[in-house]
Amino acid sequence: MIKHIQVMLTALAIAVSGSTLAQPRREPPPAGPAPVNAVGRVLLQGADPTDKGVWTPVFGILDPITPYEQIPFQPWSKALYDYRQTRELEPHTRCKASGTARQFLTPYGVEFVELQDLQQIIIFDIGGPHTFRIIYMDGREHPQDWQHTYYGHSVGRWEGNTLVVDSVGFTEQFWLDRRGMPHTDQLHTIERFTRTNKNTMEYRITIDDPATYTKTFDGGFNLRWNQGEELFEYVCQQANYATELMVGAGAESVDRSSNIVP
Repeated sequence: MIKHIQVMLTALAIAVSGSTLAQPRREPPPAGPAPVNAVGRVLLQGADPTDKGVWTPVFGILDPITPYEQIPFQPWSKALYDYRQTRELEPHTRCKASGTARQFLTPYGVEFVELQDLQQIIIFDIGGPHTFRIIYMDGREHPQDWQHTYYGHSVGRWEGNTLVVDSVGFTEQFWLDRRGMPHTDQLHTIERFTRTNKNTMEYRITIDDPATYTKTFDGGFNLRWNQGEELFEYVCQQANYATELMVGAGAESVDRSSNIVP
């Protein structure tokens, strides 16, 4: 029996390491420059239709976008955030779209498509609800009266090689990040996307929501280019409720009497 277990462990080690002797992880070769268009402005997608790839987060998807001790919570929003750390009733895991930073915090990633003729940039979610977000690049203003949605209303502009996106008009029914940062429909965000080389994009976000936080603050992380990956078919099953996230790792009961919507 012991010998059999040793054989199984050896096989597992080989599967994980790719060889009989685990080798230290090698650093990837230095990334080349970011691709640019005909006028020299950086592209957030591939250099041409044959240059395929998607963007995924470099850091852990469960890390907060801003250190916890630096988040200027209102008392109610801090209590809700703390509650969500043990009761992960996240709308995204129930096939709902997620705006702002949460859109980029999935293991499947996102794909940017710039439509110059339409003066739009579309960000496709890969996996999850499989939805897309439109950034209007034609110089329009936000509408005076809008319907609150998961992605809100986004207008963008280029500042050098940085895409700056101004968004308003959000519904409250998604988390700002994977850890559960709350917000209200007063949320206003400024996002900055800077592709520093072929493989790296800096994502920075400014969050302004006076009903949820005591002041405006910043967060962010980096995204990694995954060469050769493409959008794939994904079915989000709403009945797949992941019960361990609903009731906690210990499967203890949950108080459903609260009026707070997770």
